[in-house]
Amino acid sequence: MQKRAEARDQVRERIVEATMRLHDEKGVVPTTFAEIAERAGVGPATVSRHFPTLGDLVRACGAHVWLEMRPPTPDAVASVFAEAKTGRDRLVRLVEELDAFYARGAHRLALAARDRDLVPELDGFLTAVEAGVEALVREALAHTEDGEHVIQVAVAFTSFQVWTQFTRVDLAPAELTRLKVKILEYALKAARQV
Repeated sequence: MQKRAEARDQVRERIVEATMRLHDEKGVVPTTFAEIAERAGVGPATVSRHFPTLGDLVRACGAHVWLEMRPPTPDAVASVFAEAKTGRDRLVRLVEELDAFYARGAHRLALAARDRDLVPELDGFLTAVEAGVEALVREALAHTEDGEHVIQVAVAFTSFQVWTQFTRVDLAPAELTRLKVKILEYALKAARQV
């Protein structure tokens, strides 16, 4: 019985790994169960037995992707700013932390965003990611008395979509970090005056 369970788990893992590779290549929606089965070396019925719906498969892959991406989570954001002494230090840490996260997850975040409206489980995954980013921003600004609209301005300027646009800016990483911090400072100042 133990060997049978181990074999089942191995097949399941092969299916998840094959699915993740195909999703990386094509995206979630265009990938078929038949392609997954072929890549995993199993029959389509085996894929369906382990994962009856696309949502089941996306949730299984999402658990792996979450561990690889290591997005910010509300329960862990305080430690990011433990060494930050000033408001500027906190913004620098915010930018550095988000740059590292977005770089780790860029490809998969872009693919998930593309299919988000078609697959509820992708929307749930991205909603959790966005909640972590917002928690990180809120913690970065925790020393201020900023109102909700100011925090939402900072969330907008630190979004994955904005980060993606900055990847096209031809500056050295340290210069780009300084630029992002300055933009955040200016945006926060302007938002506080509204």
